[in-house]
Amino acid sequence: MEHGNQPAAGPLERFFRLSEHGTNVRTELIAGATTFVTMAYIIFVNPQMMASAGMDPQASFVATCLASALACYLMGLYANWPVGLAPGMGLNAFFTYTVVADMGYSWQVALGAVFLAGVLFVIMSVTRLRRWMLDSIPLDLRVAMGAGVGLFVGFIGLKSGGIVVASDATYLTLGDLAAPEPFLAALGFLVIAILSIRQVHGAIIIGILGITGIALGTGLVEYQGLVAAPPSVAPVFLQLDIRGALDVAMTSVIIAFLFVNLFDTAGTLLGVANRAGLMNPDGSIRNLDRALKADSTSSVFGAFLGCAPVTSYVESAAGVAAGGRTGLTAVTVGTLFLVAIFFAPLAAMVPGFATAGALVYVAMLMLTSLQGLEWEDMTEVVPAMITVVMIPLSFSIANGIAVGFISYVSIKLFVGRYRDISPGAWFLALIFIAKFALM
Repeated sequence: MEHGNQPAAGPLERFFRLSEHGTNVRTELIAGATTFVTMAYIIFVNPQMMASAGMDPQASFVATCLASALACYLMGLYANWPVGLAPGMGLNAFFTYTVVADMGYSWQVALGAVFLAGVLFVIMSVTRLRRWMLDSIPLDLRVAMGAGVGLFVGFIGLKSGGIVVASDATYLTLGDLAAPEPFLAALGFLVIAILSIRQVHGAIIIGILGITGIALGTGLVEYQGLVAAPPSVAPVFLQLDIRGALDVAMTSVIIAFLFVNLFDTAGTLLGVANRAGLMNPDGSIRNLDRALKADSTSSVFGAFLGCAPVTSYVESAAGVAAGGRTGLTAVTVGTLFLVAIFFAPLAAMVPGFATAGALVYVAMLMLTSLQGLEWEDMTEVVPAMITVVMIPLSFSIANGIAVGFISYVSIKLFVGRYRDISPGAWFLALIFIAKFALM
């Protein structure tokens, strides 16, 4: 009896080298399901973000599931890593609210910028440029980018939930929390936070679906069904405008897509590698180059499908904690994303205030990176905090990063610590100065 499952498990054992990694098929499947549940909120949040940019929400739902599935398969089959991928939170907000809404570009041009940034990411992943870039950008600015994007995402969540609203007198003010939508948005955040603190897997998706259920019961949304044949992806498939994205003014946008994706990916993969036991005795990380290539390539084909940059998800740590150690975990996540395509009616019922709490909670998680700042060195902290503050206040990730780099170089230069400024930081600061001068 102990060999009864060998014929089915044999090919998986050989391909993913399960026993070598101290795992088995059952553990990997459970780990994949765990990771999927923790990141499945993206199939509800991303289509709403893309719809705000003018894209067809049903097509975007299918595109989100397809891009995520393909990326997970690539990560699992090529890199053999237990990492789930999907369109990046923060990057999708930048796509919609900065590139399209603020800068006035069409979503087709924005997709062109995603494609170009993805191509640059691939080039960096297969050459020494990646190491040069990671070493050239100050650590504190990297930390600040992630935290600033978090604040940006959180602000969008507060705004979409009606928790903060516009004010002629003070620019912003507290919304009417007695109204159903803001109240449910705030309740959703509390539910997600409490469940997460109690270490309940899938806290975010539980919060989103719970608030949607309340909205259904109170008549705030109409029931449209749960399962149906997948909608067509044609309205967003291959709609990217690469020529339009080659505009000089799009340089900062492409750089912002590239940097945020690069540093977010590097941080996530390194963190997952530590938890999954992928570190070799000499300190190197097993198949890291393959994992980076899988991630960067995913952004390229994600643009073809009509998605903001696809990136590795830190929620993969939940699957690793459940025992995931190989690419079979990622393949399981990808398969579940494919199954999710048939739940388009459910996604269409989820209102914006039901996902608002999820955005705010994700923002809180992203802000925890600030503990990595060199708080005793004000020449590092001041530019970092400028970056963190300016990203949400300028409502632009690109402009926030630009101001941060310029302030970093200026402060280091005029306090006499110009030797701290790397060639990469000099180069980027000059590009951003030119950008503002020519605007």
